[in-house]
Amino acid sequence: MPNNRRFSRLVLGLALASLTLTGCAGAAGSGAQLPAASFVALQEGPGEEYVIGPLDELTIFVWRNPELGASVQVRPDGRITTPLITDMPAVGKTPSMLAEDIKLQLSQYIQEPIVSVIVNKFAGTFSQQVRIVGATEKPASLPYRANMTLLDAMIAVGGLSEYAAGNRARLVRFDKTTGKQKEYAVRIADLLRKGDTRANVMLMPGDVIIIPESTF
Repeated sequence: MPNNRRFSRLVLGLALASLTLTGCAGAAGSGAQLPAASFVALQEGPGEEYVIGPLDELTIFVWRNPELGASVQVRPDGRITTPLITDMPAVGKTPSMLAEDIKLQLSQYIQEPIVSVIVNKFAGTFSQQVRIVGATEKPASLPYRANMTLLDAMIAVGGLSEYAAGNRARLVRFDKTTGKQKEYAVRIADLLRKGDTRANVMLMPGDVIIIPESTF
């Protein structure tokens, strides 16, 4: 009898160890978890200051000198041309930074110009876009906006495709503090098909959402 008891305990111990290892492996493969976000933000607030990207459409206004202003589209090479200014770099600058650069150039021709830059249509730089790829109805790059959530992004791309494995999706985010990418598990199927509020998360500029297809 004592030998039987020792054998039973040994089998039970091995079984528990196997379950523990399996659970750890599953947790490691699933990615870290992000905190849940409300469907409607409790407090709306401004996001990071917008950075101009290629193909953005801008209106440049020069006070008391309307002939020096212009409505322009940022070229694919990231530059703009306005009256008296040729090939000024615009990509990577905020509107206020670009306005200051235009002011410095115009100061050669007029005294103390006052310049405003307004972004009318925007695409943003890649570092400010949210990209959704994989098993979705229409993969896309979306301009990030303040308080944007996973639900907002999925509505914009038409939801999941028929064969999507939404609960195995991953969110890839660049961490500016460490200079490294980090992956998070996201449960898009639970969010869209079950209305699980815990599956909705806040997005950040530059996030990439990868949705795999089901293997069966």
